[in-house]
Amino acid sequence: MKYYILTLFPEMIEDALNTSILGRAKTAGAISFEAINIRDYTLDKHKKVDDYPYGGGAGMVMQAQPIYDAYQAVCKKAGHKVHCIYLTPQGKLFTQSDAKSLALKEDICLLCGHYEGIDERVLEEIVDEYYSIGDYVLTGGELPSLVMIDAISRMVPGVLTNSESGEDESLENNLLEYPQYSRPETWNDRQVPPILLSGDHAKVDMWRHEQSILRTKERRPDLYAKYLAENADNK
Repeated sequence: MKYYILTLFPEMIEDALNTSILGRAKTAGAISFEAINIRDYTLDKHKKVDDYPYGGGAGMVMQAQPIYDAYQAVCKKAGHKVHCIYLTPQGKLFTQSDAKSLALKEDICLLCGHYEGIDERVLEEIVDEYYSIGDYVLTGGELPSLVMIDAISRMVPGVLTNSESGEDESLENNLLEYPQYSRPETWNDRQVPPILLSGDHAKVDMWRHEQSILRTKERRPDLYAKYLAENADNK
């Protein structure tokens, strides 16, 4: 999996992706990434990439030309048209299902906007999908792009070790993950549930599944409703 990130702040991307699990995965060759500075492709001698919006209004708008040329350079380097995603509150909500689907692609280009947005003409020209990570507004697209890269990369073979990749994770089958416990057996007068100490794996699995259902019902009734509907269809 190769990520190309079009951004005005490549250091934000590089600092995050060169650490922890993703940094290790990059070193191992499971993923790679390149943060492309959009300013490197402007024709303006002062490296300007924005201008006032037509029709008036507050703020500035990122211009089409630098973004288009940066994206074309990505496609030339890749040898084909790279799937381009624009991070925007106007996009569809990014989900675990999307992460799994996008992990199957050979490469992805993530476009990070700033200011009041991006000239619509270049979006129409290069963007394949619009994604949002939530119904709120951020100062730029870098953080959403990092969220997406992290979620997608976890689905790429070789990124997670066996100890990091459990089969039962939150959002699998529309259920939240069950409670987890570690040593010591007693902490602050709180005991580990006895079933987890029983050694009976079948009963442990049953308990964990029950806890996932209860936790989902309590904390995410929207997911619980999907779980009920899905299981009703399977009967």
